[in-house]
Amino acid sequence: MRVLVVEDDEDLRFAVAAALRGGGLAVDEAADLPAADEALFVTDYDCAVFDRMLPAGDAVDYVRRLRRDGRTVPVLFLTARDTVADRVDGFAGGGDDYLVKPFAIAELVARVHSLCRRSGTVRPPVQHAGDLEIDMARRQVRRAGVLLVLTGKEFAVLEVLAARADQAVSRAELIEKCWDEMAEPNSNVVEVLVSQLRRKLGDPSPIVTVRGLGYRLATGGGTGC
Repeated sequence: MRVLVVEDDEDLRFAVAAALRGGGLAVDEAADLPAADEALFVTDYDCAVFDRMLPAGDAVDYVRRLRRDGRTVPVLFLTARDTVADRVDGFAGGGDDYLVKPFAIAELVARVHSLCRRSGTVRPPVQHAGDLEIDMARRQVRRAGVLLVLTGKEFAVLEVLAARADQAVSRAELIEKCWDEMAEPNSNVVEVLVSQLRRKLGDPSPIVTVRGLGYRLATGGGTGC
């Protein structure tokens, strides 16, 4: 899942982005509303995290305009403005969640994951592919009942494949969803990651290579190659 973090405090923006990346999310960063507007124009994000008070104005006013334009990206406001009126204003302006500074990093990561899940088609919290069990809420994977240890990026790729189970997902789409804007599109990052993931999932691999298209997660167990 891919997230945009909009925060003018460089240290805080770095800390938030690092925490979200540690949670397996791809993260792009913007320091102000014009940069955020450009990023949202070119990229389909699963969630956006906005500091409320930015150099170009209140992010609530900006999000209100997004909603009027029909833009539905889930938004979390991250702000020091903590009155009930401030929170009501944030929700009325189109915000989906509101977290007051100072905040716990673990809570932020959990809330962003929750918003990212809202952005797509509603899916069951636990999905199965043969004897593979993928718990989206707990971010855990089991095969034949055995808990597997995946990195955040490995889980992110598996999550995208699970969302489109039995359908081919292109390499470009995996990069779009699971890597940030710094990823080199011509590198072999997807191939390397899928190879690592297959080793951890074991044989027979539920991840199938679809020649000329990409990869798919086979719900029947698969014979990936």
